[in-house]
Amino acid sequence: MNAPVEYRPDLETPSVSEQETIRSLESLFVDMAMTVAEKEGHAHRAVHAKGQGLFTARLTVFNDLPEELRQGLFAEPGQYAAYIRLSSPPAEQLSDAVSTPRALALKVLGVSGERVEGGDEKHSQDFLMVNGPSFTTPGPDGFLRNFRVLATTTEKAPRAKAALSKVLRGVENTLEKIGGGSGSIKQMGGQPQIHPLGETFFSQVPFLYGRYIAKFSLAPVSRNLIELDGQAVGDSQDAQREAVHHSISTLASPAEWELRVQLCRDVEKMPLEDASVEWSESISPFVAVARVVVERQAGWDGEKSLQLEDRIAFSPWHALAAHRPLGAINRARRIVMAASRRFRSEFNRCPIHEPAGL
Repeated sequence: MNAPVEYRPDLETPSVSEQETIRSLESLFVDMAMTVAEKEGHAHRAVHAKGQGLFTARLTVFNDLPEELRQGLFAEPGQYAAYIRLSSPPAEQLSDAVSTPRALALKVLGVSGERVEGGDEKHSQDFLMVNGPSFTTPGPDGFLRNFRVLATTTEKAPRAKAALSKVLRGVENTLEKIGGGSGSIKQMGGQPQIHPLGETFFSQVPFLYGRYIAKFSLAPVSRNLIELDGQAVGDSQDAQREAVHHSISTLASPAEWELRVQLCRDVEKMPLEDASVEWSESISPFVAVARVVVERQAGWDGEKSLQLEDRIAFSPWHALAAHRPLGAINRARRIVMAASRRFRSEFNRCPIHEPAGL
């Protein structure tokens, strides 16, 4: 196996149109959030608006990691309190009859160390992940094209969206049976209706890992989570939220995941700027660096969870300098997610704070 690639600034290559594209994305995301806010009377996140689960966790960094994995947050063994939020990507509070990819955000609290420049949280390390190993487009240009289409449908035709989702789930099921599958179909509503807690989640885009470069994943390892892999859930209004709450609130033993790291070992085959390329595990497998444990509690606590959602934010730029986000998609997220957060806070007249603890 090759040695991990050490980061160099020249490995990041912004396009000449990147800043213009990011400005367009910023405007589009805020417009989408405003459309929803004006219709519902409350501002949500511009993407991943619908929370499907929100609960506390504990992250434990493993002892005796090899040198190449002892970087940043993982340089020393230790325990940290954390929040986990599960969500659906659209900007609106859609019925779960419209089945889109599942997302998970992990906010690790009480983290010390040098921060990314300009970050607005001082003691958190956030990891944002989706249940697929690669992004749907190489960079912000394709992302902008896709979201211009989605923006025209925001808060429109919910029944038609549900009907289309049912058809697309059938198409995706057929593709998967013959060994295929389509990230685009899943994004449009063809995500199989299965339990979010049985999924493995991926950062999809790269980050600094000390002096190296890495992607992250969060994989279920306890039996009570592994048994949920592929388990069907319904398509009622809040089917995912209800399934998550039931599973977390009835745990007979803790639910456990591994936080894993995939180091870049070949920049040609594991590029920083093309987020649509899945990094091959035959070149560099994911390796566990920490365990995330959740005890029995409410997986979703009604109004209490909604209020907490309004007060906190998740961003890959809530980060140690040792885990600075890399690549064009992450550079776009910095601007776009900050604009969405400002709009949400101002519209709701609710300041967004970094949690001091659980």
